[in-house]
Amino acid sequence: MKKQLLEKLQNKTARVGVVGLGYVGLPLAVEFAHAGFHVTGLDVDHRKVDKLNAGESYIQDIPTSVLKPLVDAGLLDATSDFSKIRDLDTINICVPTPLSKAKDPDMTFVNAAVQSIAENFGPGKLVILESTTYPGTTEELVLPKLEMGGLKVGEDFFLCFSPERVDPGNKQFQTRNIPKVVGGHTDACTEAGAAFYGCALDHVVPVSGTKVAEMVKLLENTFRMINIGLVNEMAIMCGRMGINVWEVIDAAATKPFGFMPFYPGPGLGGHCIPIDPFYLSWKSKQSGIEARFIELAGYINGQMPHFVVDKIQNALNDHTKPLKGSKVHILGMAYKKNIDDVRESPGLDIMHLLMQRGAIVSYSDPFIPSLRIEDHRLENQDMLSSCAAADCVVVVTDHTDVDYAKAIEVSKLIVDTRNALKKFKSEKIVTL
Repeated sequence: MKKQLLEKLQNKTARVGVVGLGYVGLPLAVEFAHAGFHVTGLDVDHRKVDKLNAGESYIQDIPTSVLKPLVDAGLLDATSDFSKIRDLDTINICVPTPLSKAKDPDMTFVNAAVQSIAENFGPGKLVILESTTYPGTTEELVLPKLEMGGLKVGEDFFLCFSPERVDPGNKQFQTRNIPKVVGGHTDACTEAGAAFYGCALDHVVPVSGTKVAEMVKLLENTFRMINIGLVNEMAIMCGRMGINVWEVIDAAATKPFGFMPFYPGPGLGGHCIPIDPFYLSWKSKQSGIEARFIELAGYINGQMPHFVVDKIQNALNDHTKPLKGSKVHILGMAYKKNIDDVRESPGLDIMHLLMQRGAIVSYSDPFIPSLRIEDHRLENQDMLSSCAAADCVVVVTDHTDVDYAKAIEVSKLIVDTRNALKKFKSEKIVTL
């Protein structure tokens, strides 16, 4: 079976399948279509399926001009019919893995995807889980379902885990040139997985097993989360001591060894860093180990929106205005600059807290046309007129194409949580 699969990969007759056509799945599907494979995307969201089959992109990092030629050439299509799995040789699972309210792993989407695969499974297939999860998921959750039909892993089919490393909006590093870690349940599985990714991606990093590969992603994002938590705590301390934390970091970053600069902000956002470390924390508790660094960093980062709102309230107070009844305009609602993603964005928490305290809140963001905060639907507003009308403007996301000079000119007061205004000197500006 392995020999047959490797031959199909080598001559590009293998039919590639990707389950989940979001920020991870669609770019992966596009890369394999570019490499000359026929790729079928599977998703329960009919809107995504219809858009892809029409050659219309709904992902910022994949322009329609890139997607449509692949669809027109018959290299890429999409369906919501999971029976098509029977015709596929490889299947990548790229579905969401959110947290429950108790910060426990929610495996609903993974379970559903694996069940659909198992119902349409057969010999010779390669299955790779890419959804970020806790160590042991591939072995404990995926493998038993695929073996129910009597097939043996490593001989009749092949199973791997490969952590997604997508960084939305990153122009330098994208799916093709980000090194791809892959670990199989057996050596034969790892060989098949590495051969698969080697057909379309620049650099493949094989590891000894699925648990190692699962832990790699958690280490990467836990490292970032903890260091961001540290620098956020430094920002709080420096604020109390009247020290400019940004100047401190810039000076520390001149050390050519032993220091890596991280920067404070209004909180953590996105689909990885605020979520992934808690998968490790949860799994550690199952093993009787308390992940103290993760829990503490999570607490500090979770407190940053409250810190920002207190900063806004104090800044308004210095201008003899109460927060309640004041107009507060937020510049940037995406979780990071130059993208259209608001998942876990600290801007949502800041807006919610401001509303709770009675502020009249609006926002402008060139990437976010509208959003909903609980029962409130808000529309993107004109930046300059909104800044002029506001009692306080808050820079939450530092998008590149924003005329900050004009914003400062028309605003009465600006709280900058991203150091976006560092080159401007104005008494109107209050930094984090």
